[in-house]
Amino acid sequence: MLPILAVVAIAIGAVFVLLYQGVALLLGAQMPKLDPAPADGLPVGGTTVGVVIAARNEAEDLPGTLDALLAQEYPALDIVVVDGRSTDGTRAVIEARAPRVRRVEEPPLPAGWMGKNWACWNGASAVRGDWLLFLDADVRLSPAAIRTVLAWAQRESADLASVGVRIETVGFWERVVLPFFLQIALVYFRVPRTNRPASRAAFANGQFWTTPRATYERVGGHAAVAGRVNEDVAMARRYRAAGLRLRIAWAPQLGWTRMYRDRHEMFEGLLKNTRDSDFTGPRDVAQLVALLAFFILPLAVLPVGLATGTPWVVGIGVLLYGALFAKHVVFTAVVRGVPAYGLLFLLAVGFYLVLFATSLVEKLRKRPVRWKGRAYPAR
Repeated sequence: MLPILAVVAIAIGAVFVLLYQGVALLLGAQMPKLDPAPADGLPVGGTTVGVVIAARNEAEDLPGTLDALLAQEYPALDIVVVDGRSTDGTRAVIEARAPRVRRVEEPPLPAGWMGKNWACWNGASAVRGDWLLFLDADVRLSPAAIRTVLAWAQRESADLASVGVRIETVGFWERVVLPFFLQIALVYFRVPRTNRPASRAAFANGQFWTTPRATYERVGGHAAVAGRVNEDVAMARRYRAAGLRLRIAWAPQLGWTRMYRDRHEMFEGLLKNTRDSDFTGPRDVAQLVALLAFFILPLAVLPVGLATGTPWVVGIGVLLYGALFAKHVVFTAVVRGVPAYGLLFLLAVGFYLVLFATSLVEKLRKRPVRWKGRAYPAR
């Protein structure tokens, strides 16, 4: 039998673990959902939307993205693709859809700029439109997507409106890791609280976000976040600091994307995100500790209770097992993953332990940030 103080300590720890799991579920429940608007729900007036896509070696994904744009039910679009000196067939994909899609050659990358930010900045200068829509090259939109989001943004008087599209998971590691990734992001950035004007939370999804051109220029556009890896969050924070109105919603029926093609690309992409200036070395250590404290150590309570013959600890351990596994199954199902993969969440935790440990080592060694075949100096 364990001493009573040890049982009390385990019980207190279990409360914190359960509260953390509850926070993730609560934030998920608070996330507003945006469904396709009726056919008569067009935005006010003849608003022109300038669509900017940054593309570097996107010949595989770009055709579907552009064809979906050309099939939009909203006609007033000016579509520009900024070609980041691609070495595959990206140029041919764009030019095959001219003149409805225009190609802009990305100028040489200046020092201090991330490639995507530079492409978006040049695209915003080249495109025509009262509103700007920044779209990733691998996002497929439903025909109603742009008119629905623009009408919603105008209805909400939003200065920056962003939606989360459905993430397709095909391979084993995508199905295991990406639902967990969404949960981590949801909690870390307190995403739905972005919609509260009095909240300090500020988040935007770089896959799909729109803003009036005049407002974009007023806050400095992508030039103001030139060197930021997570430029979408950085932009949202600039809007928040300027007292502007942010809106975000989950819109799985308006669009979908397959973020990564395999485990190696997923690791590189998520590792790149941890190299942002928000994620310092101490924060990497804190993330490692949090992963162990909230997802690994709680599963040791039941074996300890059984080994020591302590009924209260056994009961707490059973509760923790049930809460952790059930919560991940539910969360995976909600984001339209395969629910059974939620039972493998420990693999996702292990993936993230390696990710943050690698990030910490790279920061200590001042290694460059790598993405899409480019290397950026460590900051």
